[in-house]
Order: sequence, then C-alpha cells, then structure tokens
Amino acid sequence: MPTITAALEAGLPSLLADIEDLVRTESPSGDPAAVADCARVAAGIGTRLTGAAPEWIDGSGRPALRWRFGSGDRVLLLGHFDTVWPVGSLATHPFEVVGGRLTGPGCFDMKAGVAQLFHALSVLDDLDGVSVLLTGDEEIGAPTSRTLIEAEARRNRAVLVLEASEGGALKTARKGISGYELTVAGRAAHAGLEPHKGVNTTTELAHQVLALSALADPAAGTTVTPTVAASGTTRNTVPDAARLMVDVRVATAAEQDRVDRAVHGLRPVLDGASLTFSGGPDRPPLPTSASAGLFALARDLYAELGLGSLRGVAVGGGSDGNLTAGAGTPTLDGLGAVGGGAHADDEHVTVAELPRRAALVASLVASLTGPGRVEP
Repeated sequence: MPTITAALEAGLPSLLADIEDLVRTESPSGDPAAVADCARVAAGIGTRLTGAAPEWIDGSGRPALRWRFGSGDRVLLLGHFDTVWPVGSLATHPFEVVGGRLTGPGCFDMKAGVAQLFHALSVLDDLDGVSVLLTGDEEIGAPTSRTLIEAEARRNRAVLVLEASEGGALKTARKGISGYELTVAGRAAHAGLEPHKGVNTTTELAHQVLALSALADPAAGTTVTPTVAASGTTRNTVPDAARLMVDVRVATAAEQDRVDRAVHGLRPVLDGASLTFSGGPDRPPLPTSASAGLFALARDLYAELGLGSLRGVAVGGGSDGNLTAGAGTPTLDGLGAVGGGAHADDEHVTVAELPRRAALVASLVASLTGPGRVEP
C-alpha cells in the first residue's frame, strides 16, 4: 500500500494542474451554462485518468456525469462540481498555490475532491465494481439529481463521498435538514385611528417565532432556528401579511418526524390570523451507524499507509451523503481535500494532504472491490 502513496505523491503536479483547470472553470449552481462547462472539464479529466468516458445525464440543464466500471455495484464515489461562487470570483480570489496552500473559488468545496477522486482511481489496476457520480446541483440541494443519487446508492454496497474535510477528520455523521416557510395572514388597519380593527401579523409572527424556537431539543442535538423574517408595509399600518423561514437540524429520523409534526400542528394565537406552512424534511440524517464499518476500515488503512491516526467527526451541515445514507447504503463522507474556509474568503486546500487523501480513497476502493474484498 505505501506504493500507492508514493505513486500519488509523484503525480502531485498533474493533480494540481487538474484542480487548477476545474477551479478556473467557474461553475455557480445557478448558471447552467457555466456548470455544463465545468462538467466537460471534469469529464475530460475522468476520461484521461480512467480510460473511460462518462455517461452524460441531463438534469434540467445541469448535467450529471456517471461512470460504471464492470458491474459497477460495489462502491459509489460521489461528488459535485458546482460551487456557491459567482462567475467573476477569480478576479478577487485567483487560483494560487503559495506556501503549501492552494486557493481559488470552490477549490475546497469541492473541486479538489473531484480531481483527487480520479487520481485515486488512476493508480488501481482493476476498477470492476466501481461507479462514479458527479453532479452539478449539490449546493442548491440536489433538486434535479436527488433521485439519481439515491438510485445509484441503492445499487451499491458502499458510498464514498469526496466532500472536503476541515482539519482532516472524516464526516462520520451529518445532521438531517428540514426547511419551512411560514406565511401569516391578518387584517390591515390604520395604526393610529383604529388599530383594534386590525389583525397584526408582526405580533402573530412573534408568537410563532417563540413557539418554533421552543421545538428545539439541545440534548437530542435538534436545532430549530427562525432565520429570515418580513412583515408590514408602512409604519402607520397594522400589517396584514408576514413571512418567516425556519432552518431545522436533527441527529435522528425520529427527531425530524417529531419536529415536522409539531410545526404543522402550530395554530395562530391572535383571533383572525391564519398560518400556512410549506416545506418539510429535505435531507435525512447520516447517522454514525451508517458510517461505522467504513470508518473502521478507513482508520485501519490510513495506519497501514503510514499516514498516522484518523479522526471522525459529526457535523451539522448536510451533503449528498445524507441522501445515500437515507437510501440505506453505508456511507463515509469527508474523503476529499483537507483545508478550510468553505464558501468564504479564506477557502483553501492543504497541498501536502492531497496525495495522502487520494491514497486513502484508492485503498478503500481496492479493499471494497478487490480480492478478499471487505463488506462495509
């Protein structure tokens, strides 16, 4: 196995060049043409390093790329090439490699991981049983690729997600995510002449903010966070309409169900007010039980590679790994670039870790698909 690491370290200049090509091809999720351009770059890298061209799957203008090698039903490598950065971000956040630190829009989340994925596969002699799926809408919640991701997960026995890693820890658990929008309807009136004739949606909204916040359960890891709020038109008018957005994070499916029932069970406090809720559970949790076997394997392989100890961490943010775990397939996340600053001005990748993490991915794939393969 140490030869895998050596081969990937020797190929670091080529890996950096591929990351540069991906980062320089800006691909915000909301720009389908830009996302398609980046898909072409990713397809070229994957074709060159694996010897096989991908299947292009249209997703409402945002293509997904799928490779299946042989049976393609043992392990799915999952990633995305869209970013949160608008076209033009390179002008203020250029691609650079300085002092062992790589920067550029989307480098950490997760274009370095896309390149690492293919370089990991390039050092393996046999890819039978491997599937690769890259999507272009992860950053906006996978609205067009969700069904595809879940279907690919169900036909495989394990999923390795090449999302990035802060500090090197693998993502062994992710919270489930729900999102709600509350619309409050009331009755307008003059705030000075006859406020008693109105039904004040700002007041009703205040009641609902407190009721929603009370649904949180810190001991269970459940957060219910009112975020965006709006109500009213002018200072001297009793407002007759209000809107509130709510973010929910949960550690278990049972908590996700509990909060959903409670949200839809809320009733107005003011006479004459009405509430309408939209939204609900979006991504199921990725529980520790879904990653335990794969993390134990990764930890052992990392030590065998001479790379030291490996940590796992539970996080509140979601990824497409939530979807694969929700589909019932063992899933290990955070196998991509090591660095930090996702979506922020200091987004960066630690260059020295690139071949090391690619070596771990290669070793995992070989253990899951090769002779004497491990069952996750």
